[in-house]
Amino acid sequence: MNNLPALKDLYFTADDFGRDEHINSAVQIAHESGILNAASLMVTGSACAGAVKLAKAMPRLEVGLHLLLSDGQAALPADQIPQLSDRLGRFSSSPTFAGLRYWISRPARRQLRKEIEAQFALFAATGLELAHVDGHQNMHLHPVIFDCVLPLAQRHGARRIRIPHEELGPALRMDRTRLIGNLLTAAIFAQLERRARRRIANTPLQSPQKTYGLLMSGQMHEEYVLRVLQRLKAESAEIYFHPTTFSQAERLGPNRGDLEALLSDRVRKLLAERASPEGVLS
Repeated sequence: MNNLPALKDLYFTADDFGRDEHINSAVQIAHESGILNAASLMVTGSACAGAVKLAKAMPRLEVGLHLLLSDGQAALPADQIPQLSDRLGRFSSSPTFAGLRYWISRPARRQLRKEIEAQFALFAATGLELAHVDGHQNMHLHPVIFDCVLPLAQRHGARRIRIPHEELGPALRMDRTRLIGNLLTAAIFAQLERRARRRIANTPLQSPQKTYGLLMSGQMHEEYVLRVLQRLKAESAEIYFHPTTFSQAERLGPNRGDLEALLSDRVRKLLAERASPEGVLS
């Protein structure tokens, strides 16, 4: 690893903060006893209030907005967004179906802008500083959504926005069962990444050179994280996880394996070896 650059800016992020108390507990444990230094808040989550309370007690934890526009609860009442949600105010569980609707339906796009504004407003109401913006199931990269998010992220003072950029090789070597899905995902997100980076080029918003978590969602375990860090050539990177203290794992997260990776002594040791002389690991 002597020929690799020292890591200067590295963000270990927990997604779905505020979704439930098991995730909130995992965030607290991973921040206080592990390497977690950022979390993305789901402002419509059932445990959002508890997450905000925890975040205010952990001032070194950077907190951002985890936009929820598929597979979850909306911020606005159902009668205000009938093109987006069901009668209970829940979005489609399929990001593909939701994304198609947002693309082809003009009424849906109008309601989408209002919903995104509402979620930014809910975050602002917490009193937390907005460190970054990302999206559940990476829906924030959908072109219609991304163009809505950019001005709001800047208006609310966000510094970073997530744009996944990770190598396909390490993920394929870790899990061959995802071969077809990961090839398709990598192809789609390569196009979305190029567009997103062009869109932020003339804004103050930043995105790390590399961002990992998309291809191994639900399996961001110790061995994969070590493999990423051993080969990481970028000076800035984000690695995002779906940790929980709940014993029953979900296929794409959250799961305890992600929490264990954030608490790993082997990962911590490798980070110390890769740190810049100034010790600037964000």
